[in-house]
Amino acid sequence: MNARLAAEAWESLFRTQVTLMRRFQADDIWHDLTMREYDVLFTLSRASRGELRLRDLNEDILLAQSSLSRMVERLEARGLVERSVPADDARGTLVRLTPEGARRQRETGLAHVRTIAEYMGQGLDPGELEQLKALLDRLRSAQSRIPDRASSPDAQG
Repeated sequence: MNARLAAEAWESLFRTQVTLMRRFQADDIWHDLTMREYDVLFTLSRASRGELRLRDLNEDILLAQSSLSRMVERLEARGLVERSVPADDARGTLVRLTPEGARRQRETGLAHVRTIAEYMGQGLDPGELEQLKALLDRLRSAQSRIPDRASSPDAQG
């Protein structure tokens, strides 16, 4: 494997994400939501049973568990999500969208998809977008087969 090429590809991916995320944050579509709050609503909207355990929600959100817990509390206070205790685990927390949360997610999501299409579509043609998606999906799925360095024998020194 070419370490330099891998590092350059990562740097390009990372810098592109930073550039796009700054543009998305500057978009006038979020109203009283932050992008991170929208991400929580979006992730919940895709949940197969309409709800997720807080720990499972945390797997798809780039936040510390404690920060996510506080965010969910704030979203609940605003009537966008509701929390409950699962029947099989009194220590766990289930989170689901309220009807208002689902409405806000759809409304904001439609506007967000339009800006994504504009920013991505002006840089890449449809074939390139398909190729990029396939490559990124492949890269993401490969991560589950690669041992974490922190748990590998080499990392224990």
